[in-house]
Amino acid sequence: MSPLRMIYLGLAVVGTVLPMAHFLPWLAANGWSLVALKDTWFAHSGVEGLAWDLTIAAVALTVWIVAETRVRRNWLALWAIPATFCIGVSCGLPLYLFLRTRPVE
Repeated sequence: MSPLRMIYLGLAVVGTVLPMAHFLPWLAANGWSLVALKDTWFAHSGVEGLAWDLTIAAVALTVWIVAETRVRRNWLALWAIPATFCIGVSCGLPLYLFLRTRPVE
């Protein structure tokens, strides 16, 4: 595996662990309510701006993944879409780059 791919994979792991280290305790303390989590994202304008920023980035990443997957036929790369929406852009983007840069067979 190339050093670049190892960096992408490492960033995907870190991009999973760090957000989940905050989300999981919050969800456990608040009854695993996704509605309450969404309400927290829009609690004030600073957090709301960040939520919209990440939402737009996630949608743009998804469009890019779908468009490139159709051309490259790298169907494995589609795993980055659920990673993006279930974990976050911090996992989805480096995971996609890791999957996109695998050697062509």
